[in-house]
Amino acid sequence: MTMSDPTPKSFDLRSLVESRRDETIDLLREHINPKLAKVFSMIGFDRVYPRGEGAYLWDREDRKYLDCLSGYGMFNIGRNHPVLKQAVRDYLDMDDAWKIQMAPMTLPGLLAEKLLSKVPHLQKVQFTNTGTECVEVALKFARCETGRERVLYCERAFHGLTYGSLSLNGCPSFREGFLSFLPGAVSVPFGDLVALEKALDLAPTAALFLEPIQGKGVYVASKEYLLGAQELCRRHGTRLVVDEVQSGMGRTGKLFAFQHVEGLEPDMVLVAKSLSGGLVPVGAVLVRDETYEAVFSTLDRCVVHSSTFAQGGLAMACGLATFHVLETEGMIDNAADKGHKLIEALRGLVPQFEMLKEIRGEGMMIGIEFGEPKSFTLKTGWSLLHKADVGLFPQAIIMPLLHDHRVLAQVAGHHVDIIKLLPTLTWTDEDVRWFLDAFTQVLERCHRFPGPLWTTAKGLVKMAASSRH
Repeated sequence: MTMSDPTPKSFDLRSLVESRRDETIDLLREHINPKLAKVFSMIGFDRVYPRGEGAYLWDREDRKYLDCLSGYGMFNIGRNHPVLKQAVRDYLDMDDAWKIQMAPMTLPGLLAEKLLSKVPHLQKVQFTNTGTECVEVALKFARCETGRERVLYCERAFHGLTYGSLSLNGCPSFREGFLSFLPGAVSVPFGDLVALEKALDLAPTAALFLEPIQGKGVYVASKEYLLGAQELCRRHGTRLVVDEVQSGMGRTGKLFAFQHVEGLEPDMVLVAKSLSGGLVPVGAVLVRDETYEAVFSTLDRCVVHSSTFAQGGLAMACGLATFHVLETEGMIDNAADKGHKLIEALRGLVPQFEMLKEIRGEGMMIGIEFGEPKSFTLKTGWSLLHKADVGLFPQAIIMPLLHDHRVLAQVAGHHVDIIKLLPTLTWTDEDVRWFLDAFTQVLERCHRFPGPLWTTAKGLVKMAASSRH
């Protein structure tokens, strides 16, 4: 199309994508991440899913899969929810003049109003694009408000992968190779009030960052720990920053996980991922008026922190639509109900299977931990596998879950024997039974040694060794 030729050239996105479906893994390998493409191919996760709806995916043969991953917790309300799709259409049809920059906009104010109505002890919202950007904002704001450099984070924590958030990352595998990190970032044990008090006594501290439920391993903070951490932070003038990027937006059976604890009122709450229903990048940092006034302290500093795409019109529209869905379709109550049923049923399996150690979680955020068996034959297989490569055992569980039962799940972190479930909040009782039946069958197979699961594990060891070589 040119200025002299007003007829637009058609762009057929659907035809383009369908014509290149066969090249999906090749495109990833050649142009984006060859190592990730190799991993997908090695474990058989290189299948392509052209369609997703609600809690399900469909492959190219139109076979239906149960998604226990939901994009690392992005799709709380399910994939391609019709209300969300309609909101996108409506927004595009509005021809909204979004991001004028030097003019106020309506949609961000509406979404901020909605967020703050759910967390009434906080008064202002700083919008971002991602969860890791929320952490960067909170770091800046806490340091600015307190005039202190030092920050605390918890062992095993995951707060993102940009440099500030990576400095608060308790998982060494993500930090390796990236040299020095943010000065003053100090780790403390998760759930240990004595250690936290000692750390706060040691030096003035700007903030404590913590997840009410840690994503890496699904470790749930006790109510006593959370309230005790709040009391210690207030006593030391330290800001309590609660990262709800994965645990928020209804996932745990409350809008935010910290709301399970009466009297817990964090100084900042970080929200992202499913705030837009998973469709558009978005994040939000909820803060007190005192924090806002300290950072944006004069008229000259009214734009001291901003981001070009933050408060994007489409993201704000999707955020409002997501709240509508959560509020009108009973999804948060459903998450509490189906999560309770799933957790209790899984705990009922622990006495039956000696390699099943512990079930943790809240709502639809669940960790399944395996442990060394006691019987001689199984213990031998366990020891040989872990000696060859720590952390491959849960991979040998999720592979047959996918290949034999069409259930997509993930390992909960590096070098841990834990599987994490992050289902959508839309699960039915039938979905719960689908997962439980599949998981029970895989457990039965892995408790036969030698058996098919151990053959899979042996193949994984060989592939891992070949990859390292």
